[in-house]
Amino acid sequence: MSDREYPLYTIKNNCMDCYKCVRRCPVKAIKIEDNSAQIVPDLCIACGTCYKVCPAKAKQPRNDLVRAKHLIESGKDVYVSLAPSWIAEFPELSAENMIAALRRLGFRGVGETAAGAEEVSAHIAGLLGEKESGMLISTACPSVVEYIRKYLPEMTKHLTPLSSPLLAHCRMLKDKLGSNIEVVFVGPCIAKKLEADAHPDLLSLSLSFGDIRQWFHDAGIIPEEIRTSVYDKFVMTKAEEGTAYPIEGGMIETVKPYPAAKNAYMMQISGIANIKRELAGLKPEQFDRPVFIECLACAGGCVAGPCMTNRTPGFDKRLDILKHSNFSDQAGKRQPQADISLQYAENQVVDQEFGEAEIRKALATIGKYSVEDELNCGGCGYDTCRNFAKAMLAGKAEPEMCVSNMKHQAQRKANALIRCIPSPIVIADSNLNIIECNDKFVEAFWKEEEHGEIYDRNDLRGADLRDFIDFTNLFSASLDLGQDIRREHIRFGDRLFDVVVFNIDQKQIVGGIIQDVTKMEMKKEQIAEKARDVIHKNLATVQQIACTLGEHMAETEILLRSIAEDYAGSEPESSVEKSIKSYEDDQ
Repeated sequence: MSDREYPLYTIKNNCMDCYKCVRRCPVKAIKIEDNSAQIVPDLCIACGTCYKVCPAKAKQPRNDLVRAKHLIESGKDVYVSLAPSWIAEFPELSAENMIAALRRLGFRGVGETAAGAEEVSAHIAGLLGEKESGMLISTACPSVVEYIRKYLPEMTKHLTPLSSPLLAHCRMLKDKLGSNIEVVFVGPCIAKKLEADAHPDLLSLSLSFGDIRQWFHDAGIIPEEIRTSVYDKFVMTKAEEGTAYPIEGGMIETVKPYPAAKNAYMMQISGIANIKRELAGLKPEQFDRPVFIECLACAGGCVAGPCMTNRTPGFDKRLDILKHSNFSDQAGKRQPQADISLQYAENQVVDQEFGEAEIRKALATIGKYSVEDELNCGGCGYDTCRNFAKAMLAGKAEPEMCVSNMKHQAQRKANALIRCIPSPIVIADSNLNIIECNDKFVEAFWKEEEHGEIYDRNDLRGADLRDFIDFTNLFSASLDLGQDIRREHIRFGDRLFDVVVFNIDQKQIVGGIIQDVTKMEMKKEQIAEKARDVIHKNLATVQQIACTLGEHMAETEILLRSIAEDYAGSEPESSVEKSIKSYEDDQ
């Protein structure tokens, strides 16, 4: 069976890796695959807990609405079996309005699942009357039936050998209206889809109240505004005491009036965890009277089912159900009308067995090297670290699900980074109390005479940052503004610092990297001074060269003139000399 064929599935892109479904699933039918929490159909009991608790709506019930519309369009006679909890889901509607609205959708008629419940109660009373001792467990809730078959297989033989009220109602409708009709259930339960899948000859489809609301919207139907007629009545007979079934103890109340059940002890248990605790280890063969146990997977009953979209308080819902229940003189006097017998077989889930060495190795991957390391915090969704290790070995869990190990890993990585950075680093909270700092910070700002009597040099967590530096205004400003702040050449004592302050947790935790640039600035100044000296020396040299060149030019000019004059006084002018002299005169 593929993921989408099962009554519950995961929208992978919506899954946020919160593991809430793993923590809340009563049978741990969730495996983490490709960073997504997937449902394991072979382990699941379709209780809908994961659907109810998923914050991202990644878990969804199978949508059978399109199939229901096609069924109507096929031209077949399609009837609704309406769960009695509709009263709590649609408190604003009368029965006539609800029936009329469903008929507008194309349904041939509407019957009450509660009529099937009354049939079941009559059969249960007969079974109790035949028993002198032993135990019977109700089969009204398909999630409970799945749980017992899979996880308490030794109790399967104690399941009441009767179909659920829904399947009983389907049988009654087909007996009365014809075997060729189709029946669609409308109610608050996802597990009813399991019954539809297992008994397609009786139940064609199961829709949620949310599906029906969507269908009304798509068809433009406003149920409370519909004009009803004399035909808008429940098919067959109207249910009376059977409408109490959706609340805790409601089933028991319908069985008690039967004289055959007077000798039986009766009790109700709701919630899978409670059922596990109460039924595990029971020895019914030791009971001196017959015991009937009404079991419901949803705490509070069907009115708290996963597909109830009406979020009014549970008390109000139960009260509405009781107001509509009619315990008339007929209660306790009904005679069984249909064959609703059904046998249940074990379907035990067999856990994989792992050796101690395998478990220890798996525990080591999440930093659990000894019993003391096993916190059993439950953050991963499993009650013990060992069970989590087994889940990892079975391929249902991943090491990243261990919150404590991931926290330690993150802390170790952060500490390693802080240690390796060569500059002072400090992390503080909104009150400027130190959360973490590295050794460089201590070396840079620790003063034994000021801090020695107040703080432990080896652990400054909780110390006031203002006792160590006087530029904490940058940290306060970063917290207030929620922004990173950079400042250069902040003077603190005889040193200069470049400071970067950044938000780690917006306006709650702030970090600072403080770089001592004193030596760097001194080096810059020294380099600049040397450069100035070189420039001065170069200028002097240039000037000296220039002066020397000037002197040499003057001396050369004098020498040349002297030579020229000497030549001019001793020899007649040549034609060249005449030309030069003529040129000089022209100039």
